[in-house]
Amino acid sequence: MQADDRPLRADARRNRERILDVARQAFAAEGLSVPLDEIARRAHVGPGTLHRHFPTKESLFEAVVHERLRLLVERARAAHDAPDAAEALFTVIDHVVTDAEAKTELIDALVGAGIEVQTTVSATAAELRHEMARLLARAQEDGTVRRDVGIAELMALLGGILLALRRRADQSVDSRRALAILRDGLRLTPPPDTSQGPGRGPDTSQGPGGGPDTI
Repeated sequence: MQADDRPLRADARRNRERILDVARQAFAAEGLSVPLDEIARRAHVGPGTLHRHFPTKESLFEAVVHERLRLLVERARAAHDAPDAAEALFTVIDHVVTDAEAKTELIDALVGAGIEVQTTVSATAAELRHEMARLLARAQEDGTVRRDVGIAELMALLGGILLALRRRADQSVDSRRALAILRDGLRLTPPPDTSQGPGRGPDTSQGPGGGPDTI
């Protein structure tokens, strides 16, 4: 009966979430070296339970990365309702960078293990790119973000920041500062105030004697 199945489905869902949470922490700290049986022990589930959800270590690792990307997609979709279009875009960019800092070891370990991250999570990554493209277009329509930047350029700039943060040997990289620079580059600068008219204000084209300045 369906009523009898409901508690089992809830238990299975809780077990899966617990396994993912433990695996997320274990892989970030220890990479792929941590055994599946050890993850099961830390998650307080039996090895059989873990293997039913994730038959291989690679499938568990992929699920961890996919879950992180899925959360970013959900945040990007929720940001479409924000009143300030530019701030909504910048907030999602902040989330991407903050999350990438936490999962750098996961992606590096995936690549090191020969798992094609670009293939296994490509659909979810494409969703994130699509949602960010919508946020960018909305901010451009509002006149708060420059129109000569496309999603390809935005993702390339964002990728450059993430690549710099990956290189842990360079501890001088400050993600907050890098994001502030990216924000300033994207934000549309208001045109200069010409309300005073052409005859008002200092004329910097000539020197104090009325002739051209010489430097």
